Amino acid sequence: MSDPKLFHKLKALLQHHILGQEGLVDSLIMSLLADGHLLVEGAPGLAKTKAISTLANYLEADFQRIQFTPDLLPSDITGTEIFRPQTGEFIFQQGPVFHNLVLADEINRAPAKVQAALLEAMAERQVSAGGETRDLPNLFLVMATQNPIEQEGTYPLPEAQLDRFLMHVIVDYPSAEAELEILRTVRKESLAQPTQDQPRLNQQSIFQARAQAMQVTMTPAVESYIVELVQATRAPSRYSNNLADAIVFGASPRASIALDKCSRVKAWLDGRDYVTPADIQKLAPSILRHRIGLSFAALAQGYTPTKVVDELLLLVTTP
Repeated sequence: MSDPKLFHKLKALLQHHILGQEGLVDSLIMSLLADGHLLVEGAPGLAKTKAISTLANYLEADFQRIQFTPDLLPSDITGTEIFRPQTGEFIFQQGPVFHNLVLADEINRAPAKVQAALLEAMAERQVSAGGETRDLPNLFLVMATQNPIEQEGTYPLPEAQLDRFLMHVIVDYPSAEAELEILRTVRKESLAQPTQDQPRLNQQSIFQARAQAMQVTMTPAVESYIVELVQATRAPSRYSNNLADAIVFGASPRASIALDKCSRVKAWLDGRDYVTPADIQKLAPSILRHRIGLSFAALAQGYTPTKVVDELLLLVTTP
């Protein structure tokens, strides 16, 4: 049996290194326990890379960073067959995707074929190459990052591919107090002497925690609330004429599944054996914002996906 306290301790360890980004830390742990992938959007220097690499340091898991560039090839992600003249055979050389935790840094800088290769691996948990299908590790989490302030030479992810991510987290600049603490922490880290390795959380504890979280009770009323909220993104005219004009397309059934899984994980981490509507409301923006398409008119009027989700949460009746 796994204990939520293990993951509370993991969160505390991460927050000791990742200052002022509590939402990012929470989302990483949520994605780890809900067995999903994370899309993080934020300006450079906001500890996105440090967050997942630090997480890997505290888990019995290996980590690989992939820097996405316009000249990247799909085989650079998945791997390729290499000819060995000594034996006259082709040997498959695994790519960086064959790791437990993978950072896809600036995923929107690579062309569509490369994005598709990674996202197929994320969805199918396998790689097909050289006429064979190879399974990825049981513990497999991709955190992809996007830089919102520079769009020249980028290839935005299509909406259908965005849907493969469990959550979309927007990382903002830290507060002045947090940034002052960052200065002091970095100074201490640069002067600190190497210490013994921290005990690492084993993968079996993660798998047990996932199984326990999925046993958390969800009443039919709360299940219906999830479905109604997702349905509202597809038929907003039932709630608001303004939203009907603003939303071009709504969330897929993957959004309902994500809300179900993540709300159970949140309840388990909070020490409850049941899900509340408040759990769903807390998670809805991160799960729905990348699954909603807005019209050009709505964008011109200042609408954002997050604002639309916030309005829907006010309009849909809470059980």
